[in-house]
Amino acid sequence: MVENYLRATGFYHVSKIGVIREFHPLLAALVERWRPETHTFVLPVGEVTVTLEDVAYIFGLPIDGEAVSGWTDSSGYFVQSQSHAIFGREPEVSSSSKSYIKLGWKSTAYAHAKYLPLLRDFDRIHTYSWGSACLAHLYRALCRASRFDTKEMDGPLNLLFVWAWERMPCIAPVPRNTLPPAEIPVAKSAHHSVVIEHRSDI
Repeated sequence: MVENYLRATGFYHVSKIGVIREFHPLLAALVERWRPETHTFVLPVGEVTVTLEDVAYIFGLPIDGEAVSGWTDSSGYFVQSQSHAIFGREPEVSSSSKSYIKLGWKSTAYAHAKYLPLLRDFDRIHTYSWGSACLAHLYRALCRASRFDTKEMDGPLNLLFVWAWERMPCIAPVPRNTLPPAEIPVAKSAHHSVVIEHRSDI
């Protein structure tokens, strides 16, 4: 039942990707070369950046459709009322931030309350340009991380890592010719191979 709902929203492929971890040196190197003024990485060979085409190719998210926008509210009343309207129950909030609610009784995933209004009309979820929102989130996260007083970074890091490995294969942890058969999203193949590579070293 859950898989059918995920397919209807267009998030099924993304839900199968998993999380790519333990590449802090690569993340630090990319952030160091990020220029907020142009939203590009300045490399010895020139300026490059992640594009909407990359998001569609790597994550399989739609880049056409309605903009993901609207008002947000992180108050307790907003979180409670929206959760009741969508899930029909009291929200279970994250211990670290009351703005994040648990997505399911047996799930360990949390979502920010700002997305709840977009989930109320389930039949319209697939009409939004989630790829554009994902790219905007990455740009914003990189701009914040490039500040001298920032020590952490959030955002779609899987997108950033796979983009770097696709565009600069010489730094990829797994040679491209050993990746599983290509499929949408590309991030799923990369995640699968990175996990296998790490396990083979244990």
